[in-house]
Amino acid sequence: MRLITIEDNPYNAETPMRELSRVITPIESFFVRSHFDIPDLEPSTHRLQIEGAVRLPLSLDLKEIKALPARRITATLECAGNGRIGLVPKTPGVRWAFGATSTAHFTGAPLHHLLDRAGVEAGAVEAVFIGADRGEVEPGRTVPFERSLPLSLARHPDTLLTWEMNGEPLTPLHGSPLRLVVPRWYAVASVKWLTRIRLVTQPFQGYYQTEKYLYEQEAGIPDKTPVSLMRVRAVIAKPTEGETLPRDQGEISGMAWAGGAPIRKVEVSVDGGRSWLAATLGPAPSEHAWTPWSLTWSPNAPGEHLLLVRATDATGQTQPLGQSWNAQGYGNNVVHPVRVKVS
Repeated sequence: MRLITIEDNPYNAETPMRELSRVITPIESFFVRSHFDIPDLEPSTHRLQIEGAVRLPLSLDLKEIKALPARRITATLECAGNGRIGLVPKTPGVRWAFGATSTAHFTGAPLHHLLDRAGVEAGAVEAVFIGADRGEVEPGRTVPFERSLPLSLARHPDTLLTWEMNGEPLTPLHGSPLRLVVPRWYAVASVKWLTRIRLVTQPFQGYYQTEKYLYEQEAGIPDKTPVSLMRVRAVIAKPTEGETLPRDQGEISGMAWAGGAPIRKVEVSVDGGRSWLAATLGPAPSEHAWTPWSLTWSPNAPGEHLLLVRATDATGQTQPLGQSWNAQGYGNNVVHPVRVKVS
């Protein structure tokens, strides 16, 4: 089993935790987030429109986009609902556990090349990215999936129009033939099946911008703050939930990441949070990707053990021991628990 299906319609699936021990996630194990049916697009006839507050509207096929200067980045993507399953009280949304995250090599063209060619008008403040997927969000209301970015972020050299993942053409599940990749931000910003980019002179007010993907009723956060940078998080990839371990020296390992700053430390508790041990950090594959960590552990007694992990980034942001509850269930970066048995 390379993915764990969470929903069949629309199709949503997460990466098995053991697969998160790989620095680069294989394509067949990379998590899938869909809001509607996956569109059937033909790469040979697909076109991208750039319109709105530009001096020269553009319509380009995939061959023309691939002719732009290409760039390859390694980036961790995470669904903003990752960890939602543990929230109490329950919130609406896909019931993700901790596997709605993956890391890949992405190849594409920096978006700023096309924005420069189109000639963005002085009054533009955001770029709206519109996918080919669309559907009914409430009775009688059908919308495409669309999100906006501040113009400064849209122009960042690592904001890519991407056609390749891990050296292979994008698959339909992952946005073929063309998707946006926005490193460090929750994956909702990395719009798949991209068909149009519209430059606007007023902040975008679409459904997935101002009604969904917001922090609501979370302590210390202004209400209706949009999700943006990924919050600091670490996960245990090995051992996995419910695994039985021998009573000898073994290893606890996983990945840690944050959108706002590099990972500074990872700590592991083998006694349910009463004490914490410093894990060893490995090299991150890029500034936009997660950091491997590991801890050698020799269980001192048989029976059940509750393992916990927490990460701290370079700004001092640390994962909370309790849930970060909000009404839509986003950004719950509570410490990852794994219960194991020692024989």
